[in-house]
Amino acid sequence: MSTPLPLDDVRVVELGQLLAGPFCGQLLGDFGAEVIKVEDPARGDPMRQWGRERPYGKSLWWPVVARNKLSVTADLRTEDGQALVRRLIAQADVLLENFRPGTLERWGLGPEQLWELNPGLIVTRVSGYGQSGPYAGRAGYGSIGEAMGGIRYVTGDPDRPPARAGISLGDSLAATFACLGTLVALHQRGRTGQGQLVDSAIYEAVLAMMESLVPEYQVAGYQRERTGTTLPNVAPSNVYPTADGEMVLVAANQDTVFRRLAEAMGRPELADDERYATHGARGTSMEELDGLIAAWSSTVKADDLLERLNEHGVPAGRIYTAKDMLTDPHFKAREAIVRLLHPELGEFAMHNVVPKLSGTPGRVRHVGPALGEHNDLIYRDLLGLGDGELDSLRAAGVI
Repeated sequence: MSTPLPLDDVRVVELGQLLAGPFCGQLLGDFGAEVIKVEDPARGDPMRQWGRERPYGKSLWWPVVARNKLSVTADLRTEDGQALVRRLIAQADVLLENFRPGTLERWGLGPEQLWELNPGLIVTRVSGYGQSGPYAGRAGYGSIGEAMGGIRYVTGDPDRPPARAGISLGDSLAATFACLGTLVALHQRGRTGQGQLVDSAIYEAVLAMMESLVPEYQVAGYQRERTGTTLPNVAPSNVYPTADGEMVLVAANQDTVFRRLAEAMGRPELADDERYATHGARGTSMEELDGLIAAWSSTVKADDLLERLNEHGVPAGRIYTAKDMLTDPHFKAREAIVRLLHPELGEFAMHNVVPKLSGTPGRVRHVGPALGEHNDLIYRDLLGLGDGELDSLRAAGVI
């Protein structure tokens, strides 16, 4: 018998598309929430077509972001589609959406109207700039939120324009904070019985990760700049070459750890050298110190280097690719990668649920569904629609 999932008493109606909202739905579904994803009957979520590689014309992203979800179709631009969704929301705990602010209101699905139907409803809204303020109505993509939130400016090499991470960082952060807010709101509803609005803005989610960037400027007049592979005054913490052409990341910027690194290098005297003896001194001498470490690491093969550093208690590791992740024994031991059966692509590997709970862990139960796969299950079994009603809605293109 499978362990009960901790959110299996929570029903979520997901109206969003692409990533900023749906990733929140993925996180809730990972821990057992019944996530009913409502999609346009003609096109579905664009994520069904997105992704760099599309074997057999199939997205490899969709099975991940839509995992554990149920798919129904409804044209929200029609009164009949809106009426269907109202009936779903009346029986839901959470409404999740990431349309431009004002869209739900135009469809007659604004929070105030929905609370008349369901006072305990949590309305989770993810957008570029939030639901208020002078920019609220602007189109807001994740990349714009990353720029406004500050992370783009400090990412990359100092002699080049700001770089981006190779993932949709802003969208994912906003969705993660939306998930946090949803769980907090559900906890509070347990005390009061009342729902509330969860307003997660992409730029604010990015801003929340920016450490002390704001007071550094406001108090000390210091503007963080792009520094490439290092952080100013944090040394040694960099990528170093090896004898067999690999790259190893070494982080030994704490005094005690640097002493252990010096011993691993066979240069224990470096830890007492006034240029390297303290955190501040190493920061000042960063370039010179990185050169010393690189000269040493480049004479040792990666496996031998990592073994020596691990023996001395120095944090170090390879820079992993997907190939490394699929073969690494630690990933395997912790089941960080889970393999499911995709109905068309066969065995399908993806990252597992995090964080791990000891008593009621989350679980990936199935890959993302086909468009409208659960129309009968939800509309007939949950809402009680008859065959005649369903046939009429299909004929009209509403579902």
